Amino acid sequence: MKLAIEINQENLENLINICSGLFYPLRGFMCSRDCHRVIDSMTLSDGSIWTIPITLDVGHDLFIKAVDSDRLYLQFQGDEVAYMKIEDCYRIDPSDILKIYGTQDPNHPGIKKEAIRSVYRVGGEVVLLNRHLLSTFIDPEKTREVFQKKGWRTVVGFQTRNPIHKAHEYIHRACLEQCDALFINPVVGWKRPDDFSEEAIKVSYSAMIENYYPKNRVHFEFLKMPTRYAGPRDAIFHAIIRKNLGCTHFVIGRDHGGVGAFYTPYQAHELAIALQKKQGLGIELLLFKEPYHCTKCGFVVTEKHCACGEKYKISISGTKIRTMLKEDKRPDEIFMRQDIADAILALGDRMFVS
Repeated sequence: MKLAIEINQENLENLINICSGLFYPLRGFMCSRDCHRVIDSMTLSDGSIWTIPITLDVGHDLFIKAVDSDRLYLQFQGDEVAYMKIEDCYRIDPSDILKIYGTQDPNHPGIKKEAIRSVYRVGGEVVLLNRHLLSTFIDPEKTREVFQKKGWRTVVGFQTRNPIHKAHEYIHRACLEQCDALFINPVVGWKRPDDFSEEAIKVSYSAMIENYYPKNRVHFEFLKMPTRYAGPRDAIFHAIIRKNLGCTHFVIGRDHGGVGAFYTPYQAHELAIALQKKQGLGIELLLFKEPYHCTKCGFVVTEKHCACGEKYKISISGTKIRTMLKEDKRPDEIFMRQDIADAILALGDRMFVS
């Protein structure tokens, strides 16, 4: 009798991203050795940098059966999509998970989500049976081919989970001064309730690219994977993924991968600098300070080139923008272009994840 498990949407996304090469060098869900190396030292067992465990959790009964099995079939919504060559069955200590997020606060959305997962894990190489699923996800081979055909030698990846606002626009334009092209690659997948929806992100960037950016220097494509909110570790994970997609550069901004006040504003910068000194990631990291509107200068600046002081600073807060849009109010022009705000507002209840 086949040993099988029904996987959820998040595990499906991880499965496809392993099989597509997005999560290279992973060939399957992590075994104990890799998982614990990542948790403790942010490296895989081969020594390469990797910051987020990618594991398959299973119930206790299936775990017991898997110990004496060599193959586990993975089903999604009743369809058999892949199988795993079982190499390892192990247990995760819940306290280890806290190391990933750097906090013990049960209110952290990543910790909340981990708390409902089983502590039992099964690891091993995965073989995809339904190849059609790959066509519904981003394909690293195809993105690299697009960049090559366009003659882009330097491509900077930009990670976001929000519609575009003036601070992001500032970063984009700075990147386009340094590199041949900008790859805007928003994450869509599991998010907190009240995060912006995929549709809201799409309409904002469609308007921006159509009306303001040079179309021959910008590539836009969604990335399906769970949002982990793991702060500095997330930032490095995002960079590794963009390297696999063909980017030569990657933006790490203020509170990259963060949520609420769980991380200091430039904690991700500190980890990026430390890892680059230690080993390097194979992709150049562009570390941006927070862009804000200076009322004295009259435009968007950062602390690196504006000395006007705090009394002239107006933060371009994503939280404020989200609150205003949720209240059906158009954010001020200094925060977001008016035509983009209108395109988002037109979505009504579809603006946010329910």
